[in-house]
Amino acid sequence: MDDKKRCSWCNSSDLYKKYHDEEWGVPVYDDETLFEFLILETFQAGLSWITILNKRENFRLAFDAFDYKKIAAYSEDKIQELLLDAGIIRNRLKVRAAVSNAIAFMKVQEEFGTFSNYIWKFVDGKPIVNNLKNFSDAKATTPLSDTISKDLKKRGFKFVGSTVVYAHMQATGMVNDHFADCWKRTEDSTL
Repeated sequence: MDDKKRCSWCNSSDLYKKYHDEEWGVPVYDDETLFEFLILETFQAGLSWITILNKRENFRLAFDAFDYKKIAAYSEDKIQELLLDAGIIRNRLKVRAAVSNAIAFMKVQEEFGTFSNYIWKFVDGKPIVNNLKNFSDAKATTPLSDTISKDLKKRGFKFVGSTVVYAHMQATGMVNDHFADCWKRTEDSTL
Protein backbone atom coordinates (compact mmCIF):
# COMPACT_ATOMS: atom_id res chain seq x y z
CA MET A 1 0.00 0.00 0.00
CA ASP A 2 2.70 2.51 1.04
CA ASP A 3 5.65 2.91 3.39
CA LYS A 4 3.93 5.01 6.07
CA LYS A 5 4.82 4.13 9.65
CA ARG A 6 1.60 3.19 11.43
CA CYS A 7 0.54 1.93 14.81
CA SER A 8 1.63 -1.71 14.81
CA TRP A 9 -1.86 -3.11 15.52
CA CYS A 10 -3.20 -2.14 12.08
CA ASN A 11 -0.58 -3.61 9.74
CA SER A 12 -2.20 -7.00 9.18
CA SER A 13 -4.60 -5.92 6.41
CA ASP A 14 -5.35 -3.11 4.00
CA LEU A 15 -8.81 -2.70 5.59
CA TYR A 16 -7.19 -2.18 8.99
CA LYS A 17 -4.73 0.34 7.52
CA LYS A 18 -7.54 2.27 5.82
CA TYR A 19 -9.53 2.37 9.06
CA HIS A 20 -6.46 3.52 10.99
CA ASP A 21 -5.56 6.18 8.45
CA GLU A 22 -9.02 7.61 7.86
CA GLU A 23 -11.07 7.08 11.02
CA TRP A 24 -9.39 5.79 14.17
CA GLY A 25 -8.60 8.58 16.58
CA VAL A 26 -10.22 11.32 14.51
CA PRO A 27 -12.52 13.37 16.77
CA VAL A 28 -16.18 12.63 16.04
CA TYR A 29 -18.83 15.07 17.24
CA ASP A 30 -21.89 14.05 15.22
CA ASP A 31 -24.41 11.79 16.88
CA GLU A 32 -24.95 9.50 13.89
CA THR A 33 -21.30 8.45 13.74
CA LEU A 34 -21.00 8.25 17.52
CA PHE A 35 -23.97 5.87 17.54
CA GLU A 36 -22.52 3.76 14.71
CA PHE A 37 -19.30 3.29 16.65
CA LEU A 38 -21.20 2.56 19.84
CA ILE A 39 -23.12 -0.23 18.10
CA LEU A 40 -20.02 -1.62 16.41
CA GLU A 41 -18.03 -1.53 19.65
CA THR A 42 -20.78 -3.33 21.56
CA PHE A 43 -20.84 -6.08 18.93
CA GLN A 44 -17.06 -6.29 19.13
CA ALA A 45 -17.11 -7.20 22.84
CA GLY A 46 -15.14 -10.44 23.09
CA LEU A 47 -14.17 -10.41 19.40
CA SER A 48 -11.44 -8.82 17.32
CA TRP A 49 -12.01 -5.42 15.73
CA ILE A 50 -11.04 -6.76 12.30
CA THR A 51 -14.01 -9.15 12.55
CA ILE A 52 -16.30 -6.15 12.98
CA LEU A 53 -14.61 -4.14 10.23
CA ASN A 54 -15.04 -7.06 7.83
CA LYS A 55 -18.78 -7.13 8.63
CA ARG A 56 -19.28 -3.36 8.90
CA GLU A 57 -21.15 -2.96 5.61
CA ASN A 58 -23.37 -5.91 6.50
CA PHE A 59 -24.12 -4.25 9.85
CA ARG A 60 -24.91 -1.01 8.02
CA LEU A 61 -27.42 -2.81 5.79
CA ALA A 62 -28.94 -4.90 8.56
CA PHE A 63 -29.29 -1.99 11.00
CA ASP A 64 -30.78 0.61 8.65
CA ALA A 65 -27.54 2.58 8.25
CA PHE A 66 -27.32 2.79 12.06
CA ASP A 67 -30.41 5.00 12.23
CA TYR A 68 -30.97 4.96 15.99
CA LYS A 69 -34.58 6.17 15.64
CA LYS A 70 -35.44 3.18 13.46
CA ILE A 71 -33.44 0.77 15.62
CA ALA A 72 -35.21 1.97 18.79
CA ALA A 73 -38.52 0.99 17.17
CA TYR A 74 -37.47 -2.49 15.99
CA SER A 75 -40.20 -5.08 16.43
CA GLU A 76 -39.66 -8.61 17.65
CA ASP A 77 -39.97 -9.75 14.01
CA LYS A 78 -37.09 -7.47 13.02
CA ILE A 79 -34.98 -8.75 15.91
CA GLN A 80 -35.63 -12.34 14.82
CA GLU A 81 -34.71 -11.38 11.25
CA LEU A 82 -31.39 -9.96 12.49
CA LEU A 83 -30.69 -13.14 14.43
CA LEU A 84 -30.86 -15.05 11.14
CA ASP A 85 -28.56 -12.65 9.27
CA ALA A 86 -25.23 -14.44 8.72
CA GLY A 87 -23.65 -11.15 7.65
CA ILE A 88 -23.57 -9.79 11.21
CA ILE A 89 -22.71 -11.11 14.66
CA ARG A 90 -25.84 -13.08 15.57
CA ASN A 91 -25.59 -12.78 19.32
CA ARG A 92 -29.09 -12.51 20.79
CA LEU A 93 -28.03 -10.32 23.72
CA LYS A 94 -26.04 -7.95 21.51
CA VAL A 95 -28.85 -7.59 18.98
CA ARG A 96 -31.29 -6.78 21.75
CA ALA A 97 -28.71 -4.41 23.28
CA ALA A 98 -28.57 -2.49 19.99
CA VAL A 99 -32.29 -1.76 20.38
CA SER A 100 -32.11 -0.83 24.06
CA ASN A 101 -28.98 1.26 23.41
CA ALA A 102 -30.80 3.19 20.68
CA ILE A 103 -33.56 3.98 23.17
CA ALA A 104 -31.04 5.01 25.85
CA PHE A 105 -29.13 7.07 23.24
CA MET A 106 -32.24 9.11 22.48
CA LYS A 107 -32.91 9.65 26.19
CA VAL A 108 -29.39 11.05 26.54
CA GLN A 109 -30.10 13.34 23.57
CA GLU A 110 -33.25 14.59 25.29
CA GLU A 111 -31.30 15.38 28.45
CA PHE A 112 -28.14 16.89 26.91
CA GLY A 113 -29.31 18.13 23.51
CA THR A 114 -27.01 15.70 21.73
CA PHE A 115 -25.18 12.52 22.65
CA SER A 116 -22.01 14.35 21.60
CA ASN A 117 -22.58 16.98 24.30
CA TYR A 118 -22.94 14.19 26.84
CA ILE A 119 -19.99 12.01 25.89
CA TRP A 120 -17.50 14.78 25.15
CA LYS A 121 -18.15 16.48 28.49
CA PHE A 122 -16.11 13.69 30.08
CA VAL A 123 -13.00 15.06 28.33
CA ASP A 124 -13.96 18.75 28.38
CA GLY A 125 -14.70 18.66 24.64
CA LYS A 126 -11.15 17.91 23.49
CA PRO A 127 -9.13 14.73 22.99
CA ILE A 128 -6.85 13.34 25.64
CA VAL A 129 -3.45 12.91 24.00
CA ASN A 130 -1.43 9.97 25.28
CA ASN A 131 2.23 9.42 24.51
CA LEU A 132 2.44 5.76 23.57
CA LYS A 133 5.76 4.41 22.37
CA ASN A 134 4.53 0.89 21.52
CA PHE A 135 1.69 -1.57 21.90
CA SER A 136 2.68 -2.56 25.44
CA ASP A 137 2.07 1.06 26.56
CA ALA A 138 -1.56 0.89 25.41
CA LYS A 139 -4.30 0.44 27.97
CA ALA A 140 -7.55 -1.50 27.60
CA THR A 141 -9.29 0.57 30.28
CA THR A 142 -8.66 3.70 32.31
CA PRO A 143 -10.30 5.23 35.37
CA LEU A 144 -12.14 7.56 32.96
CA SER A 145 -13.49 4.70 30.85
CA ASP A 146 -14.59 3.05 34.12
CA THR A 147 -16.49 6.24 35.03
CA ILE A 148 -18.13 6.59 31.61
CA SER A 149 -19.04 2.89 31.57
CA LYS A 150 -20.78 3.17 34.93
CA ASP A 151 -22.66 6.27 33.82
CA LEU A 152 -23.79 4.66 30.55
CA LYS A 153 -24.99 1.56 32.40
CA LYS A 154 -26.88 3.75 34.86
CA ARG A 155 -28.61 5.29 31.83
CA GLY A 156 -29.69 1.87 30.51
CA PHE A 157 -26.94 1.06 28.01
CA LYS A 158 -25.86 -2.57 27.61
CA PHE A 159 -22.50 -4.10 26.59
CA VAL A 160 -20.69 -0.92 27.58
CA GLY A 161 -18.04 -2.25 29.92
CA SER A 162 -14.92 -0.20 30.46
CA THR A 163 -12.99 -1.96 27.66
CA VAL A 164 -15.78 -1.29 25.15
CA VAL A 165 -15.99 2.32 26.30
CA TYR A 166 -12.25 2.86 25.99
CA ALA A 167 -12.27 1.36 22.49
CA HIS A 168 -15.13 3.75 21.64
CA MET A 169 -13.12 6.66 23.03
CA GLN A 170 -10.16 5.68 20.85
CA ALA A 171 -12.27 5.13 17.74
CA THR A 172 -14.05 8.48 18.05
CA GLY A 173 -10.98 10.50 18.92
CA MET A 174 -11.84 11.26 22.53
CA VAL A 175 -8.45 9.69 23.19
CA ASN A 176 -5.48 9.95 20.85
CA ASP A 177 -3.57 6.70 21.25
CA HIS A 178 -1.62 6.81 17.99
CA PHE A 179 1.92 5.71 18.74
CA ALA A 180 4.52 8.45 18.91
CA ASP A 181 6.15 7.36 15.62
CA CYS A 182 2.86 6.87 13.73
CA TRP A 183 2.41 9.14 10.71
CA LYS A 184 -1.05 10.12 12.00
CA ARG A 185 0.58 11.42 15.16
CA THR A 186 3.50 13.16 13.50
CA GLU A 187 1.81 14.60 10.40
CA ASP A 188 -1.67 15.49 11.60
CA SER A 189 -1.45 18.48 13.90
CA THR A 190 -5.11 18.07 14.91
CA LEU A 191 -4.28 14.79 16.63
